[in-house]
Order: sequence, then C-alpha cells, then structure tokens
Amino acid sequence: MAVSVVFGILVGTFYANHFSGNRLSIINNGSNRLNNLLRIIDDQYVDSVNIDDLVDKAIPQILAQLDPHSTYISAEDVQKVNSELKGSFSGVGIEFTIQRDTINVGNVIKGGPAEKMGLLAGDKIVEVDGKPFVGQVVTDTEARRRLMGPKGTKVEVGVVRYGTKAVKRFTITRADIVTPSIAATYMLNDSTGYIRIKSFGQKTYMEMLASLSQQGFSSLIIDLRDNNGGYLESAIQMADEFLPKDRLIVYTQGRKSPRRDYRSSGRGAYQTIPLVVLINEASASSAEIFAGAIQDNDRGTIVGRRSFGKGLVQQQIGFPDGSEIRLTIARYYTPSGRCIQKPYKLGDEADYDQDLLQRYERGELFSGDSIHHTGPAYHTTLGRPVYGGGGITPDIFVAEDTTDITSYYKQAVMSGLILQFAFNYTDANRPHLRTLTEVIDLANYLQGQGLVDQFATFGTHNGLPRRNLMIRRSYHLLDRFISSRVIYNMLDEQALMEYLNQDDPVVEAAIGVIKRHEAFPKKAAAAKPRRATSEMEPRR
Repeated sequence: MAVSVVFGILVGTFYANHFSGNRLSIINNGSNRLNNLLRIIDDQYVDSVNIDDLVDKAIPQILAQLDPHSTYISAEDVQKVNSELKGSFSGVGIEFTIQRDTINVGNVIKGGPAEKMGLLAGDKIVEVDGKPFVGQVVTDTEARRRLMGPKGTKVEVGVVRYGTKAVKRFTITRADIVTPSIAATYMLNDSTGYIRIKSFGQKTYMEMLASLSQQGFSSLIIDLRDNNGGYLESAIQMADEFLPKDRLIVYTQGRKSPRRDYRSSGRGAYQTIPLVVLINEASASSAEIFAGAIQDNDRGTIVGRRSFGKGLVQQQIGFPDGSEIRLTIARYYTPSGRCIQKPYKLGDEADYDQDLLQRYERGELFSGDSIHHTGPAYHTTLGRPVYGGGGITPDIFVAEDTTDITSYYKQAVMSGLILQFAFNYTDANRPHLRTLTEVIDLANYLQGQGLVDQFATFGTHNGLPRRNLMIRRSYHLLDRFISSRVIYNMLDEQALMEYLNQDDPVVEAAIGVIKRHEAFPKKAAAAKPRRATSEMEPRR
C-alpha cells in the first residue's frame, strides 16, 4: 500500500533556462546565503567534500518544507522515473526478481528482444558481458544499470536454465520496451467489461481505447485501486470518453497559475454505458481526478474506500545536470469545486505519511461511518452531497475484510517468504505448469497441490515458526496469495487479476450495482456512502 505518492500530476516540462532576464535573481538574500555557504564549505572545510552530493541531499530537505509532493529527483533516477510514466524504456525486455543473489527471469516480455533471442521465464542470469554477475553485487539498481541501455546497443547475458548446469550465452540487442499502464482488460460476464489501470502514463488513453475496442461490453467497471496517478492529460482524455459535451472535468488554480478549466468535447464513444469506478486508499492524483469527474457529473457510481487525497499539481523543472524537481504550482478542483487534498503541516512529512495508519486505527477501512471529512460539503449536478479536504468518498463503501488475517499471515506476507516460496515452487514445477495455459486450469491444478502445507514447511525452515491454528484460520488467504503468485509467474498480470477478481468483494459489489441498474446515480439526500447490500457483503 502506498503511503506517499511518488508521481505528481505533471502538466509539462519547464527547464531552468526558460527563466529570462534576472528572474532567478529575485530569489535574493536566501539563495545568496546558500551559495556562499557552499563556497565556504568547498574552500575551507577540514576535509574534502563532494559539493554535488551535498546539494543532492540539501534540495529534498528544502522542498520538504513546502508540501509533501514537491520532490527532487537526482539525475541518475530521472530516466527510471520518467520511463515509468512514458510507458517505455530501452532494455532487453524481461521482468526479474533477485533470489539468493541471482537474477531470476520471472517473465519475458512478449515481442521483446529477450524473447526473440530465446530467453525463457525461469532462466537465471549469472553473467553479463562475459563477467560473472552473482553475489552481493547483484542489486536491483545494478541489474537495471547493466541490462538497460541505449536502443541498438548489445549486451551478452549468460544464463543457467532449469535442469542444466551449463551456462547458455545470448547476445541481445536492446530495444524500446513498452510498459503498459493497463494491467487487465476482459469480460467479467456476458455484458460487463473490466479494465484495470495501474497508472496514468503518456500512452494510457490510447491503451484504453485499444483495449476497450476489443471487448463486446454493454456496461463497464474501471478499476483504479492502487493507481497513484501520473499525467493530468491522460485522466482528462479518459474522462472525456464518458462525459456529455461541455461538462467540466477538472480545473486547476494557483498563486501564479490562473484558473484553467478542462471540459469534455462530447466526442467520447462511451457516454451512455453504465459505469462503475473502483477506488481505495491508494488511489491518488490523476485517479482521483477521473473518479471526481465521474462522481460530480453523476455519470457513474464510485465503489470501494476513500481515496488517498492528493489535490496538488506539480510542474516538472529540469536542471542542466539532468536532475529535476517537481514543484507544486497549483491545486486541482473537481467539477463541484472541491479540492480533495488532505490536510498537511508544512515540513511535517512524517505526520502526513501517518494518515493511512490513522484511518486504520479509526476503523475507517472497516466502516464507512468512520470516514473523517475535513472539508465542507459540495454538491453534484443532481444535488448529491460530496466532500473536499481528504480524497474521494465512494458512493458505495466496501469494507476491508480482515476477518481471517492472523499474525502468522501478516508475517508471511511482510517477510517476503510467500513470494520466495511461490517462485521456488514455480521454478521446480515449470515443465508441467507450462502445459496449463488457461487461468482456470492452472488455478484448479494448484488447488489440489497442498500449497499451504508446503509453504508452512518452507516457512519453518526459513525463520517462520509453524502456527497450526493461525494457519487454519488464514488458510484461504494463504492459499489465494500463493496461488496468485504462481499464476503470475507462469502466465501474466492479466491472468493474476482474473484469478483475484473471482472472489473480490469490491468487484462483486460493482457487478451488483450494474445488475440492479444503479450505475447511474439518482438524487439522494443521504450524506454518507451507502454500504454494500447483502449480496455484495465481503466474504468472511
């Protein structure tokens, strides 16, 4: 669960050399003191000091005094951060994990250079460019540095394949690798489509159109849970597909940023279909813009739990050395006029990061009646009350089901042992698992393999004492988590979502809304979110 939002709403790139005349000199005495301090340190400090490193450490501390979302990104991290938003990077085209100081190929991206050269899921990379690459040197950062690189350049990898000891070597030509922001698109039933959007990148809108054009749905569920945002433009483009002409989608305004309204064009292809949007406490930024536009315009029903509450707009400002800051320059407001930014204290990021924990302690994740609104009431086009000052409150609340969570289950998850076990199991059984290419077939097979008992034994050998009563109580959760990871290892992210959605109470609630023809909101006086009705109760 994200407790802070890494990606702000990016409204453009604004480089430092765009400042004209003596604009920067306006920042006078304070900056002069900082520059003088750095010169004095460089000139007179007792030991030699790397001034660039000192500046890299100082800038985040300065920005932290402004708000929780003004951030600094070092030059070495810019490419990674931007590639995730742009939806592509240059590399070999694999997804990997690091197990026992070795790169293990989890998935080979379809159509990528690694697949074309013959790499397979389960391969262990032990050499890069003719040199051993195992042991403590193998970190996520170092692995990415060695495998990623400019398009057209070559890298040689040596791999050990399951069942063999010999090293097989492949020379791979790096290429542009697409990283989709859409995790899954499929039909939940004969009439209801489902799309899971992980983030709002540059290509999200086109990905959505391409995905939806292949489905024959008459109603749609858009899943924005755990979507921490991205580009403002992508959220606006998406909302435009569902709203009638000239509806306000969002507006932005700041001290030096005049109000700017974003309105629908009326050219969207899905203006009349029943629509349900899923959110949770990790839905933020652009995800909240989309959900707010749908809710305030009474275009669809929002289901889940209160969203994160990020209502600040960042502008990207680049420095000559390649580093960047993302500086808050405005707030955004939903069509009803509410800013959903949750409260924060200047310079107190720790308190801000505690918000989700405080929601948990108040019981908000388990009861809609515990939702704490800090802002005033606003109203949708039909007059329904909505609130600012702390995220999007769903129209229908679905509680987090913690009935079967035990300390054993929490430790198994937090320790990473389930992920390790799932990978080991996948690797040891890969030849047979490869024959099960459909989600339902693989899930049914795994159901009969006693995975929970195998995991309990594995856990005992890796520092997690066996607790039979707790294992019995959390059996369904353990089995579901282990199976989901094996399915992901063998198939893909869409298969993972198809499996998890089978008994997801939030998805069930959304389907119930559509079946009862309640996707289009009606005028109501109730100020609090409705609770899922009995047919949609979370499973116990």
